[in-house]
Amino acid sequence: MGTKIQAVVVAAGLAIASSLFAQDWSQSGGADFFTVQQARGAPTVSLGGTVIPYKEVTLAAQLPGRVKFLAGIEGDAFQEGTLLVALDDSELLAKRNSALAQLANADAQFRAAGIKFDRELWSPQSEQAPGGMGVPNLFDQMFTQPMESFSGTRHRGVERRADLYSSEIQINQARNSIMAARSQIEAIDAKLRDAKSLAPFDGVIMRKFVEEGDTMQPGQPLLVFADVEYLQILVDVPARLRPGLNEGMMLQAQLDVGNQVVPVRVAQIFPMADAQRHTVKVKFDLPQGVSAPGMYAKVLVPDFTAPARNFPVIPSTAIRYNGSLPGVYVLDAEGKPSLRLIRVGEHLDGGFTSVLSGLSEGERVLRNPGGGVSSAWASPSAGGVR
Repeated sequence: MGTKIQAVVVAAGLAIASSLFAQDWSQSGGADFFTVQQARGAPTVSLGGTVIPYKEVTLAAQLPGRVKFLAGIEGDAFQEGTLLVALDDSELLAKRNSALAQLANADAQFRAAGIKFDRELWSPQSEQAPGGMGVPNLFDQMFTQPMESFSGTRHRGVERRADLYSSEIQINQARNSIMAARSQIEAIDAKLRDAKSLAPFDGVIMRKFVEEGDTMQPGQPLLVFADVEYLQILVDVPARLRPGLNEGMMLQAQLDVGNQVVPVRVAQIFPMADAQRHTVKVKFDLPQGVSAPGMYAKVLVPDFTAPARNFPVIPSTAIRYNGSLPGVYVLDAEGKPSLRLIRVGEHLDGGFTSVLSGLSEGERVLRNPGGGVSSAWASPSAGGVR
């Protein structure tokens, strides 16, 4: 909490100092110059990072097959639930029809076994009854069967229990066949779902790896799908700078395109540091519509472990670039301009820029040098910041 308050105080001090510097300029001999002044603040470290989508997934093939449908190309936007890629599922549909036939056979066997069990339970002797008149059958039930049981040659009770048990076994086997067929159908339905890749959220296709007709194997990537409405900057922050960051903290970032400076917010700080590089991954939220995924950006991270220092501040309009080298026109005692190379720091509010080296307090620089200004090169003064 203390580092967050300190960062707010430093940022407020820089904003106040910038507003005061804007009033400290004068006219001399028709030249609009600015007297270099010092601003005090916590030193910052510029760390490079990559602009990434807020959410990104790589859709991969879950089963072998041929690509029969591809929704679009890179940059096409789709809503959640839209079909993006589909593999050929004709073989799976044939297996599902076969499993449905097995389920129907198992159900018929189950019903037949139930009817047989009822017959054994309520009419155990029906299949042994002779045709013709009923007297022989009646004589057999009243005299022959009791005598067989009495003499020990047959045990009618044991035989009946065995017949009932056999019928129960047939019912259980038919029931298990039904469960196996249903399980097989569920497994095939799961593979049919895996043959189709749907958009997990609203987003765009970032990269596709397949075309219609390609043959895929399980694990092969199909395409990269991402939500690009909200973007973040992923930065590897040295472990020594980690204590100075807190989630929700506001910082500044410089985009690679146009050198635009935008505010960013600390969105996520990873809990573990990289064991090899000793850095912590940190994600910063970007304002909408200022960049694109894959772009390079620099985030100015405060270094509260280093002592606060003074640094010169000049108007951003005073800086002229000779190729990639920044420089300013410094006025000598006679008011003649001399071009001097400087090291540029961070951009401040009010159109000012800090200088890391090349200038010292009290020197005068042209505030907005025109294209016709020409001079010789000048060396930094002895008292300049190194």
